[in-house]
Amino acid sequence: MYSGIDLHSNNSVVAIIDDADRVVAQKRLPNDIAKIVGFLARWQDELTGVVVESTYNWYWLVDGLQDAGLRVHLANTAAIKQYEGLKHSGDETDARHLAHLLRLGILPTGTILPREHRAVRDLARKRMQLVHCCTSQVLAVENIMARQFGGRMTSNEIKRLTNDQIDKLPLTADVGLAMKSNIAVIATLQSQIELIEKRLQQRVKPRPQYGLLTSVPGIGQTLATVILLEAGSIERFAEVGNFASYARCVDSVHTSNRKKKGEGNVKNGNKYLAWAFVEAANFAQRFCPEAKRFYERKKAKTNKIVATKALAHKLARACYHILKEGKPFDVTRCFA
Repeated sequence: MYSGIDLHSNNSVVAIIDDADRVVAQKRLPNDIAKIVGFLARWQDELTGVVVESTYNWYWLVDGLQDAGLRVHLANTAAIKQYEGLKHSGDETDARHLAHLLRLGILPTGTILPREHRAVRDLARKRMQLVHCCTSQVLAVENIMARQFGGRMTSNEIKRLTNDQIDKLPLTADVGLAMKSNIAVIATLQSQIELIEKRLQQRVKPRPQYGLLTSVPGIGQTLATVILLEAGSIERFAEVGNFASYARCVDSVHTSNRKKKGEGNVKNGNKYLAWAFVEAANFAQRFCPEAKRFYERKKAKTNKIVATKALAHKLARACYHILKEGKPFDVTRCFA
């Protein structure tokens, strides 16, 4: 038996098929783990596996199914294309299709990280979300300064602004209140970011891989934390190319007869790793002579963007070998 679950925000469609693709059972259930496990219990001993879509809310379902002793597969929805030519499709057919792919052995799957690892990783993602919010507030204050005075303040100067300093500026009461609102939000966000960063350091810094990653030029505390948590176990990547592809550091091109026929899904991969390695490349080409020379050679042949991505690719490959071999960064090996 094979089961597929089409997961939604408030309900799920559970389908079970046999090895001849015949529907054994099918039902729409509320998102209640007890009811879903109870529905599957009758066939639990015969189930080869249960497929769950990798949607935004899969944690509770996958964890609950695993706790019940079921073998769970997390479907990579970006790599699954429903066959064309269907006259009708719906949640039931989607659930059966997931089970069908599992039966054929062609189900594209994602890695189910341990829930403890996911919790720390999501905390790092929350930090990035708060940083983005803080940046938008800083930009709002910069816009006010530009409109009112035709000049600008640096982000560090804005973060140090106080209500008394704002009162001394030649601003109307309404404009001053708007600026004070932005400053208050910035202060709150900064305090929460610092709190999260402290917790992340407690969770990540003791790991030996963290120290190895910080040996790479351009990678400091924040980027090492993101790379370590987003990569997970490096053993899940068979080759260095798989890791570089997951980090969005390789091209997505379709070719035929040695000619380019189009592009694939350029966003297939981990956007957080992609950001981290581009940031690392920007820092590395400023502070590492070998990285700077590599960047300049690439830029002379192409442009700044391609050169930065090429350097990011180099650093991604270096990080893979560092985590795989447990050895610190070797600049000669990287830029030979």
